[in-house]
Amino acid sequence: MTDRAAPFANMTFDKATRALVRLAARIAGGSEVDVRDGLRETAGAGTPEGWVEELILQSYLFCGFPRTLNAAREWRRTAGRNEEEVEAKGRGTAGGTGDEMVPDFLASGEATCALVYGRFYSKLRQNIVALHPELDTWMIVEGYGKVLSRPGLDLGRRELCIVAACVASGQDRQLHSHLHGSRNVGVPDDVIGAALDGLEGTVNPELLERAVGLWGKVKGQV
Repeated sequence: MTDRAAPFANMTFDKATRALVRLAARIAGGSEVDVRDGLRETAGAGTPEGWVEELILQSYLFCGFPRTLNAAREWRRTAGRNEEEVEAKGRGTAGGTGDEMVPDFLASGEATCALVYGRFYSKLRQNIVALHPELDTWMIVEGYGKVLSRPGLDLGRRELCIVAACVASGQDRQLHSHLHGSRNVGVPDDVIGAALDGLEGTVNPELLERAVGLWGKVKGQV
């Protein structure tokens, strides 16, 4: 498990982060109108464009391609980028995604997943292999390596966005894991609590109430 005091010990739930987390929930559970509202909110909050772009890219892991493609389409319209600009930016940040990168993705994925799951990492890998070995490989190489280890958005904010997506989609089992994961990578408890409170108005109230209750249980387990 990573040192809880680093690197997010001084992290605050500022308005830029709040807007990003709320957008994550809207991508996972909202309409295209909700996503447009969320993008306007990030612009008004001064959320860095790089954060927004990374959130949208990682959303396919938790929301599927249809919602991610819709969010990317709205983002492209909102950001006012033409096709050439989008393609150029992608070339500059991808860093390669071909088969030759698989060993690097495997190494970075194992490291990132171990940070998120802490002492439960080995058990997680055993459980996923038992479901299907390919799922374990895809989780590490594709999910934690190629996507969640990308630069451009820190792991603490990535975890908060995953929490928001799990709340919005009612995925309590994964929510439980990523509430722990947020703590494991060093996000302070008050920031995690504020992130949940900040989802009010973007998710089903019953889902939010369940999430807040689960968060109370997670805090009580430490």
